[in-house]
Amino acid sequence: MISPAARDALQGWLDRQKALKGASENTIDAYGRDVAGFLAFMTRHKGEAQGLGPLARIGVSDMRAWMAHTRGQDVGPRSLARKLSAVKSFYRWLSEREGFEPTAVLSTRSPKFQRKLPRPLAEDAAREMIATVEMQSATPWVAARDQAVVTLLYGCGLRISEALGLTGRDMPLGEALRIIGKGGKERVVPVIPAAQDAVAAYLRLCPYEPAPDDPVFRGVRGGPLSPRAVQKVVERTRLQLGLPASATPHAMRHSFATHLLNAGGDLRAIQELLGHASLSTTQAYTAVDTARLWEVYQRAHPKA
Repeated sequence: MISPAARDALQGWLDRQKALKGASENTIDAYGRDVAGFLAFMTRHKGEAQGLGPLARIGVSDMRAWMAHTRGQDVGPRSLARKLSAVKSFYRWLSEREGFEPTAVLSTRSPKFQRKLPRPLAEDAAREMIATVEMQSATPWVAARDQAVVTLLYGCGLRISEALGLTGRDMPLGEALRIIGKGGKERVVPVIPAAQDAVAAYLRLCPYEPAPDDPVFRGVRGGPLSPRAVQKVVERTRLQLGLPASATPHAMRHSFATHLLNAGGDLRAIQELLGHASLSTTQAYTAVDTARLWEVYQRAHPKA
């Protein structure tokens, strides 16, 4: 059980994250679960509900006990690092509000883990994906729809949710598109002619004309197209082309970023196009490029 004072403090912190940092609902929910789990553990660990006074006195041994308990629940290093990050952020805010020293919490070391690098497609594989995806349906408008969605993912670097979130108000596509991404963050992305043409071809064939507030991309029964339907058609296409399991819809977005970087694109500009809140997220693509260069070097360099 969490004390009322601690619960109120947690809600205050979550409200601040949402208001000032624009965190998405999913992120807020994850933060809430992580910190509530920490507070519940401290209640059990100390044998009594932890009000704001006891929370200010959390020590190094308490943090070690929580870390050990969390690891014992088969929580991996990456997830534990995320939980610890949420707890630290909460404590940083709480300590400023309540006027105590949070050193024991903030000095807790995050577990080390191997960051997963994005796995983009080669340029020719991305082109083959776009050219082949329309072959997965014998219905012309469905084939055109699938090709239009995948073209937007690769040609504009959109997330699936962003592509499927387009409405009749966004049509016809111009040279730029205003996207509301994660956490309500807004960005403007250029729309290449190939994407304009693919969406226009789909709209000409689609039996459902979208009103301003209606989704552009529809399922076969007329409802909004689901992300799972896009994932399935991309999976069928990758199997047909013999591409690896990493060739997913999201990989088309990774490919957009990596190919721009390879062509000399500026990292900051790519960050803006992708809608990444942090440059460190975009910098993962630099690691991808470095890893690829190292592989080429090892294959080509003459051995002594």
